[in-house]
Amino acid sequence: MISFPNCKINLGLQILNKREDGYHNLATVFYPVQWRDVVEVIRRDDGRQTTDHSGTSNLELTTKNSELVFTSSGLEIAGPAESNLCIKAYHLLKKDFPSLPPVQMHLHKTIPMGAGLGGGSADGAFTLKLLNDKFQLGLTQEQLIDYALQLGSDCPFFIVNKPCYATGRGEILEEVALDLSAYQFVLVNPGIHINTGWAFEQLQLQGSGRSERPDPKNIVQQPIHTWKEQLINDFEEPVCKAHPQIAAIKQQLYDTGALYASITGSGSTVFGVFEKGKQVRIDFSKEYLVKNV
Repeated sequence: MISFPNCKINLGLQILNKREDGYHNLATVFYPVQWRDVVEVIRRDDGRQTTDHSGTSNLELTTKNSELVFTSSGLEIAGPAESNLCIKAYHLLKKDFPSLPPVQMHLHKTIPMGAGLGGGSADGAFTLKLLNDKFQLGLTQEQLIDYALQLGSDCPFFIVNKPCYATGRGEILEEVALDLSAYQFVLVNPGIHINTGWAFEQLQLQGSGRSERPDPKNIVQQPIHTWKEQLINDFEEPVCKAHPQIAAIKQQLYDTGALYASITGSGSTVFGVFEKGKQVRIDFSKEYLVKNV
């Protein structure tokens, strides 16, 4: 069985304060965007031949007792294999469903990492849904959200995978009526990995007026041409200061006719919202990943 995890963008991102548990309270609107990875799961104990991904894998892991054989291709995945959220999703369910059979899992990465797009979170959440469907575990959406939260703060959104107003640390979700199908997105990733911990350290959370700012949920209900001055990502100023090329990408998008442009998450991807059908021609560096959706 195959699934296609999509990414997300943040429409506004306000970091309100730091909590006692070390997380931060935030307010944002998550919007799903169809830049996709691919996850395939094949049962390994039914006598069938497993899919041959030889020659394409950049990461391979066989867990103890051969419960899970995991391979990946596409963009290189940094870090130890055991930290991959697809692997964690399998073992999270295996703990509560011991009858979950051994599987071969393959992840093909096209969504860049450390880019504010939530690609890893999407992979983990979609793996939960894929395993639930394939092996008929009977988990409800609410139960899947509970499992997803154990993987990461962004993961519950990808269980819902509809435009949502997110608060708390990102796990408190409220669906919002927001349809941007009349527009097109241009996403530009300059290949810079932004460390989320570093990004949070750059924020000044003690300033006055943070709680009095217009709420992203209300701003996105207004015409898009009003978003530029109101819909702010708190990470944008420090990220652009450290990486001027990110600010330059945003300006290029506006110069080419974007109705709204911003970084997503803590960066480094910049997205522009354009009228559908508009020809967007920007001479970006060949090292940049550019996606039109």
